[in-house]
Amino acid sequence: MDSPSSVQDASPQPDLWLAAKRAPKPKPHYAGHRDRLRERALAGGLAALPDYELLELHLFRSIPRGDVKPLAKQLLARFGSLAGVLGATPDELKTVKGVGDALALDLKLLHEAALRTAREAVGKRPVISSWAALLAYVKTALAHEAREQFRVLFLDKKNQLIADETMNRGTVDHAPVYPREVMRRALELSASAVILVHNHPTWPCSITLDHAQYH
Repeated sequence: MDSPSSVQDASPQPDLWLAAKRAPKPKPHYAGHRDRLRERALAGGLAALPDYELLELHLFRSIPRGDVKPLAKQLLARFGSLAGVLGATPDELKTVKGVGDALALDLKLLHEAALRTAREAVGKRPVISSWAALLAYVKTALAHEAREQFRVLFLDKKNQLIADETMNRGTVDHAPVYPREVMRRALELSASAVILVHNHPTWPCSITLDHAQYH
């Protein structure tokens, strides 16, 4: 009897490396998160979202792919609040890893929109009888500034806002102002009254208001 030869018709073994290569990659943990967050925002309203998710929604437009939740939380941790994030300067924003020129500009755009909305609310009615709107406006503008600013709100005879101008930027605890410059600008604008505003960076959210009227 002939000795059995080596088996020639053995079934070919599968190429395990090729099979692993063709296997679908597992989806990242954040897959579908953007759609789910948008759906929740539409269903429950933006007011129901916590600050980091509201910031996330804005970051979606600047960073089209990837998980931006960690970046949103880093920004809030760095600047303390959503208002702090929006009030930070572009250079300060770029100290957070993942924030470049484009994203810093997008965040400042949101801040400017908030300022203009608040300014419009003040300008539609007499400022002196609308202290709540006035305080909301100046807090939006100044509460998170890292340096002292001296601003002047120029009013007409009906106490409506003509202009809001920064007369000087100082240090963390000092911002000099020159009365003659305030008066000169008031005359140029034909203002009947002014509200002098300056912030105190060393006392968070502390703002001083002084009102002066003249003829």
